[in-house]
Amino acid sequence: MSETRPRSAFVITASDGVAAGVRTDESGARLEERLTDLGFAVERMIVRDDREAIEAALDDGAARHGLVITTGGTGLTPRDVTPQATRAVIDYEVPGLAEAMRASGRAITPLADLSRGIVGVRGRSLIVNLPGNPKGAVESFDAISGVLDHALDTLAGPYDHAITPDGGHGEGG
Repeated sequence: MSETRPRSAFVITASDGVAAGVRTDESGARLEERLTDLGFAVERMIVRDDREAIEAALDDGAARHGLVITTGGTGLTPRDVTPQATRAVIDYEVPGLAEAMRASGRAITPLADLSRGIVGVRGRSLIVNLPGNPKGAVESFDAISGVLDHALDTLAGPYDHAITPDGGHGEGG
């Protein structure tokens, strides 16, 4: 892990029910527990299913944490706007990670294919959309947890993709 940025994660729960206090944030709690077990310091936030609120939370999280995870809002209803909010704030997508989560979930339930969650990068932070279902959220996270250290280390830098005098790539390439 990079010495320049501590291992920290920001977990955003996007849910009208949780934000209104009529549902418990079980997904956020389970993800916090899983991340803590992996050595992350975790901060959590709850927002309603509102694109502007999610975008603001993502922006705030990416400014302060190397890993930003959302749970909720990845389904097919009109209020499921987390992927749209994420696309609005990221610099670029990392489609292989979203594909890995869906492929892993597909082995458990065909409903995994209905998730519209994406993974992307904003600055030096990785943003991951997970389902709102607690079991699905943890299973999706576990599907990519094996590559998180490398992804976060790569984003944290230093990185150099310069061409060396012999025509090869420098470190990190």
